[in-house]
Amino acid sequence: MTAPLQLAVLLLPPCSPFGIGCFAEPFLQANRLAGKTLYQLRFYSWNGQPLPMAGGMRYPVSGALRDAEACDQLFVLSEGVLPFSDAALCCHALALLASRVSLLGGVHCGAWWLASAGLLDGYHATIHWPEQPAFAERFRSVVASQHVYELDRGRFTCAGGLAQIDGTLALIGRQHGVELVESIAAVLCAERVRGSDERQRVPLLARVGEKHPKLTEAVMLMEANIEEPLTTDELARLTNQSRRQLARLFKQYLDDSPSRYYLQLRLERARQLLRNTGKSVVQIGLLCGFSSGPHFSTVYRTHFGISPREERFPGDSEFADEG
Repeated sequence: MTAPLQLAVLLLPPCSPFGIGCFAEPFLQANRLAGKTLYQLRFYSWNGQPLPMAGGMRYPVSGALRDAEACDQLFVLSEGVLPFSDAALCCHALALLASRVSLLGGVHCGAWWLASAGLLDGYHATIHWPEQPAFAERFRSVVASQHVYELDRGRFTCAGGLAQIDGTLALIGRQHGVELVESIAAVLCAERVRGSDERQRVPLLARVGEKHPKLTEAVMLMEANIEEPLTTDELARLTNQSRRQLARLFKQYLDDSPSRYYLQLRLERARQLLRNTGKSVVQIGLLCGFSSGPHFSTVYRTHFGISPREERFPGDSEFADEG
């Protein structure tokens, strides 16, 4: 009988019960659905003391980081970047443990501490979206991405919140197959499991700030009118500005034209439907505002480099506009 995989999770403040639960629950459900212990999780703090949380809560741990030496995989989970007095010692301890584990992971903002220890140099890595600009600027030797999660050789990083579920399901799937992942996703009511090639959805307001409500309003109109796309003139009229003003906002803050940005939204929605529904290519094309199956397939291939059929059935290179 195969021994359970020993997972050690270092909790660095700030953390929340929700964030810890998003990471842990898929592994716990894997154990339950498999009818045996596939994963043994233990949580640690830097100094072995219960982790302080909001509202006076204290999260119990199994010990200090130094007690995690027997683990198979080590993850650092933190929901922010708060410097602490022993940060340098902690990074040094992580570097020593790294050579003893098969996988080293950074969850939510945990990648920051792995990068600080020099453990992500030359690796693809992601971090929760508010920290992405600072992360990319500070750690130039890391190949920083905006993806939901990254799994690069012996390194795993993922964004926060529900992205942690996507990332942990990917790890479980790699070890125990897609059938178990689908069962876990069903239990967690996850309508779809995002892949490592999907970008984090950064709120538009966070990207452009509060000073450009007309841009935000235009994008919201686009997202609400995927099946029957609005023209650029209609978008300008509905947001009380000229077509030229609208185009200027999109170019300045999104580096794109309204029409190209709108098309990308529709194609991203189509990709989600292809991956997660049984609707035909023609149906999906119509739902995403394309006039016909062949037109949709041509535009999809131009944008993503593969046809809708290849998206749904990887490895099938036959071009087909199935109905």
